[in-house]
Parts: sequence; C-alpha cells; structure tokens
Amino acid sequence: MAWWQLSVQSSAAELEQTEDSLLELGAVAITLSDAKDEPLYEPLPGDTPIWQHSIVTGLFTQKQSLEALYDGLIERLPEHQIHTAKKTVVDDQDWSRVHLKYFKPIQCAEKLWIVPSWHEPPDPSAVNIQLDPGLAFGTGGHATTALCLSWLGEHDIQNQSVIDYGCGSGILAIAAFKLGAGELHSVDIDPQALAASRENASRNNIDPALLNITLPEDFKSEPVDLLMANILSGPLVGFAPKFAELVKSEGQILLSGILQTQANDIKKAYLPFFDLDPICIKEDWIRVSGTRRSDTNSNV
Repeated sequence: MAWWQLSVQSSAAELEQTEDSLLELGAVAITLSDAKDEPLYEPLPGDTPIWQHSIVTGLFTQKQSLEALYDGLIERLPEHQIHTAKKTVVDDQDWSRVHLKYFKPIQCAEKLWIVPSWHEPPDPSAVNIQLDPGLAFGTGGHATTALCLSWLGEHDIQNQSVIDYGCGSGILAIAAFKLGAGELHSVDIDPQALAASRENASRNNIDPALLNITLPEDFKSEPVDLLMANILSGPLVGFAPKFAELVKSEGQILLSGILQTQANDIKKAYLPFFDLDPICIKEDWIRVSGTRRSDTNSNV
C-alpha cells in the first residue's frame, strides 16, 4: 500500500502549531529532520533539544486524496510557510530499515574504519569498528567525532591508559581498545549513553567490563596517558583543572565538540596545564590536543 506524505519547514517557535496542523488532518506519524545542517548533541537527562529550523513531515493513509490533504494543510499554514509545503507519494516499505542505506562505512584514518553491521569491511586488514546508528551521539559521521578518530588512528596508543569522558556511543573508547590501549575508562552523565557503550562494546567482541563504563559520580582513576573528551565547549572549559589532574606528566589531552569561534576559550583554559598542538579544523569544528607539562603537574 502506498502512503501520502506532507512536509513543511518550521521554526522552533512554530513547531507545535505545525505538528498540530498535520495531526488535525489525520497524520498517523510525524517526524522531524534538520532543515539547515544544524548539529544536535546528546542531551542532558530530561532535555529534549530541537533544531531551530526543522522539516516537519506527516505520514497519511489514503482515506483522503493527496490533493485534499495538501489543500487542507495550505489553509492552516501562515503565509510565510506555504511555499515550503510539499506533497509526496511514498511506497510501502520496511520503515525500520529505510535509514540503513544512508549509513555507509567511514574511513577515519589510513587503517581505521567505522563499519555498519550490514556492510562488509572495505579493508579487512584495517581496524574495523562495528557501529550502527543508535540512541547516543557518535557514529563517526559528525566532524567532531571524525576529528578524534583521525587523531587516534595517527598516534601510537599501545598499552596506554585512557579516559573517554562523555563517551556517548562508546565509539572513541572502542577505537582506543582496538588500537591497542590498555586500561580504559568510559564516563557519561546519561545512563542511555552507558547502555549504548556496553552494547557497542559487546558488538565489537569487547567485554564491557574492560572499559569501566560508569557515571561521573562513580568514577575513580589514577592519572592516565590519554584523556579524550568530545563534549561541548562550556563543560570543556570548566573541566580543564579536573582534566589536568587526570592526565600524567607528558600524557595527552584530546578535545573536540568545539566550534572555531570557541577556540580561544579552550586555549585559555588549557594552556596553564598543557603544551597545545596546532588546532585541526574540519568544517566549522576544531580539535584541540596537547601534552601535559610536568612543571604544572603538582597533583601527580
């Protein structure tokens, strides 16, 4: 059976009204997608982030004609939204797997790949991380995750102790494990992220117990060789003294989740503790890495 589909662009302020208009017409499902390539990060517990500009799509049965549904939507929309309204005929399909065709293997470094479970690894001899789209942020496609993965793929972390602070899907910790890291800690404030990290570790034939997956309040660690944090710049600035205490003398820091406009704030926060490498840029995002200075490492 085919379905009718109506979609319209909406600002965050108009989102509820737009959804109500589609529901009034009999939509059996409503989905939101990004209208202007705006990233959303993993939310804090209890938060429900939305894009500032979304495409709102309603799915309808054939009880009414597509033209009648479209006309009904136009009547309900403010004038400035009318030109964004679209109507589509959608063939029946397995909706749970439609998105799969859009998630392809991603090469992060010369010998490091992210490979969805339904694909064969393009390079079987490489380090291949099996990861499917899921609840938690981090499938390797976003620039911030890619920046961290490329750093891991280019550095020797054999037998190093590692913290992944704000682990999300667990992708960075899993990459570090497969690249030879020793002691590993995965920390996140969101229980859903911890569950996703455990699931993804198991999918990659890693005993989740080897990653020490935990909430921040339950986390204890001696200073480590490498601390990774792909989170927002605000928390990164606030965590700078804490992160410095968690990194050994001559150990490494690897930070992302930072816009280019936020680079100076990060430098100011971390330069008292670390000798920073040149910033690496991908799209509008940056990666900050550096080495812990022994002359400021009074806590180790």
